[in-house]
Amino acid sequence: MPRFLTLADVAEQLQINSPQAYALVRSGELKAIQVGGRGQWRVEETMLEQYIQERYAEASRMIEETKAKSSH
Repeated sequence: MPRFLTLADVAEQLQINSPQAYALVRSGELKAIQVGGRGQWRVEETMLEQYIQERYAEASRMIEETKAKSSH
């Protein structure tokens, strides 16, 4: 796999649409760079993996919080 992914590649891997991938980049949730004369966005594969791991960690925290609240 190439080092850098297009937003279309990111969208495909996350199974979301391109505007959603763009929104993740614009919000800063997913780190990306702009390259070329037209400023095309590229996401380094390691940044995508980091984003995915952060989402897993966030999901785990939410599940634990829900369990803690329901046990009271």
